[in-house]
Amino acid sequence: MPGGLWDIKTCGNMYDRGKMSKFIIMIPVYNDWESLIKLLDEINKSINGLKKLKFECVIINDASTSIAPKINVPSNISSVNIIDMKKNKGHARCNAFGIRYFAKISNYDYLILMDADGEDRPEEIKLLVEKMLSEKNVSVVAKRIKRSEGLIFQSLYQLHKLITIIFAGKNINFGNYSCLTKADIITLSLKESLWSTFSGSLKKHIPKLNSINSTRGTRYFGPSKMSLFKLGIHSFSIIAAFKNTVFIRSAILLIISSYFIETGLPIIVFQILLVLFNLMIYLVSLRENKKEFLNSELDEGEKKSYTH
Repeated sequence: MPGGLWDIKTCGNMYDRGKMSKFIIMIPVYNDWESLIKLLDEINKSINGLKKLKFECVIINDASTSIAPKINVPSNISSVNIIDMKKNKGHARCNAFGIRYFAKISNYDYLILMDADGEDRPEEIKLLVEKMLSEKNVSVVAKRIKRSEGLIFQSLYQLHKLITIIFAGKNINFGNYSCLTKADIITLSLKESLWSTFSGSLKKHIPKLNSINSTRGTRYFGPSKMSLFKLGIHSFSIIAAFKNTVFIRSAILLIISSYFIETGLPIIVFQILLVLFNLMIYLVSLRENKKEFLNSELDEGEKKSYTH
């Protein structure tokens, strides 16, 4: 079948055709080449022994300022390909670009998304693959059951999850680490919220997801790049994917709280904070730039391919 967009029916179970199934592992990178080299070696160890499966790695180079090293392709990975971005777009938009890129080609079966820094543990790839093969038409996410960050970060993360449940009605307990079916890739490739958040878009537009239990790993090199400010933007971006639900629930809370206005200052403060929260959600939702998202292929630069 020629390349190009596949419809959902065509994206059905490739295993039934008796062919070797191909997994693409997509990894965004910005300057963190040392971690990437280590990650490729760890992936190679993790997938050792997985028979009748083919693995390729595609690196989305987010306009790194340091030069990418020559890649020595590990034995269990058939090739490593690097796609350069012309401009630095950030992690979420590299994922969005990659998903739109792979929605338009047909020579693979599943797409695994993971970070390059070691926080997405490569030993869990085998769990993702096994879960995917057990129900081949349902995407799989790595559900975080244990994290490695400090107490303050973890407390704020739990607060984020609680606020997301209250205002969006969704329990989003996973990040980018996942294995996607081709049908879900095509669905996501048309959703502009993907330009701002992967996990929020996946939860919003893909009704059924399987999961594995996942432990957040520690970075291979250097401190975490997720500051509290970036955590806040990340949190608001996820919630903003459900902005209509947030606005409706907030309006209901404002109406209900108005009946208790005579109780004084606490209710007034609550209402002010609720209005400010909705204003922030609206501003963050503007990151969902439909024009940039649909034209993301214009950001594609040079490609390099490394094989055995």
